[in-house]
Amino acid sequence: VQLQASGGGLVQAGGSLRLSCAASGRPFSQYTMGWFRQGPGKEREFVAAISRTGGSTYYKDSVQGRFTISRDNAKNTVYLQMNTLKPEDTAVYYCAADGGPLSGTYYDRLSEYDYWGQGTEVTVSS
Repeated sequence: VQLQASGGGLVQAGGSLRLSCAASGRPFSQYTMGWFRQGPGKEREFVAAISRTGGSTYYKDSVQGRFTISRDNAKNTVYLQMNTLKPEDTAVYYCAADGGPLSGTYYDRLSEYDYWGQGTEVTVSS
């Protein structure tokens, strides 16, 4: 599957952005989807994950309540709605696809995901 992330940009603290990730190839509904990010000088980290049907989601603690992951299987797209953005949210955001079901144990591990998009940059100014 090929993944194309978009929607990043420059926003002031407290603002909102919605990231999108369009998938092509194998039927999208067969993939668990995740969002990860990599801040300046930092390792890539988990942000959010969503099951194949969208019925289950997981979030990094620091984004819980501010970010919402969702998917539209008819449009082969996963979204990340980001509200109340903070400067520490500044990062390149990557979408990723896992060909298996959402693991309640390993959903936050990079190694669980088989395919990665190219990333979209989010900069939050203070």
